[in-house]
Amino acid sequence: MFKATIDADILKSSIETLSVLVDEARFRISPEGLSVRAVDPANVAMLSFELSSDAFDEFSADDCEIGMDLSKINDIFSVAGRDDKVTMELDEMSQKMSLRLGGLSYTLALLDPSTIRAEPRIPQLELPAEAVLNGKELQRAVKAAEKISDHMLLGVEADVFYMEAEGDTDRVRLEMPKSELIDLKSGDARSLFSLDYLSDIVKPASKSNEITIELGKDFPVKIGFSIANGAGKIGYLLAPRIESD
Repeated sequence: MFKATIDADILKSSIETLSVLVDEARFRISPEGLSVRAVDPANVAMLSFELSSDAFDEFSADDCEIGMDLSKINDIFSVAGRDDKVTMELDEMSQKMSLRLGGLSYTLALLDPSTIRAEPRIPQLELPAEAVLNGKELQRAVKAAEKISDHMLLGVEADVFYMEAEGDTDRVRLEMPKSELIDLKSGDARSLFSLDYLSDIVKPASKSNEITIELGKDFPVKIGFSIANGAGKIGYLLAPRIESD
C-alpha cells in the first residue's frame, strides 16, 4: 500500500536529482519515506537519494519496491503549475500508479523492479578534504571550464579550494579561500573529473545554497546537498579520471 500527497514542485525537483544520471530507478518505499540507490549505465557515477515522509502533506505506506521510468514522470510534471499538489496511489495488483495533478488524472504503468539494474553498494569513503559552498559557485566554474576542456580538476591547497580546467591552449582556474566558503576542511586533495558528469550533477546542485564536496587524491568525489526543504538528501559519487604523466 502506498498513497501520498506532495507539492508538485518539490517532487519534480527531487526526481530531477535522479534523472540527471539514470532514466529509470528502483524506489524503495517504507513508512519512513522513499529511497533510491543507483549507478549510471557507464559505471562512472552513483547516487544515493532519500525523501522523508516529512516532505509530504500526507503519506501512508507499507514496505514495497517499485520501478519507475523517470522520463515519463518528468514529462507529466512539465505541465504542473507552481502551486499544484500531486496525489499518488499505488495499485499493487495491476502494478500501476495513479497520479492526480492540477485537475489531470494519469494512470502510469510501472516497471518490474527486477528488470532494473540492481542497487549498487555505495562505498563508505573517508576523504581528507571537504569544501562547503553555494551551488551556483560550482555551476559558474563548470560553465567556464566547459568552454575550454572536457574535464576539470578539483582540489584543495592549504586553505584554498580550487576548480581548474586546461585545454590545448587555454586554462581557467577559480580559487575560493576559506573566507569565501561556507566551510573548509583542508587536506591533501587533487582529482580530475569528466565535465559531462559534473555538468549533469550541477543542474540540480546549482539550486542549493549549501553543497558539500568531499575530495581526496585521485579518489572519487562526493557531492551532496539537501532537497525538499531539508526533508530529503541526495549524494553523488563520481569516479576520477586518472591523469597521465
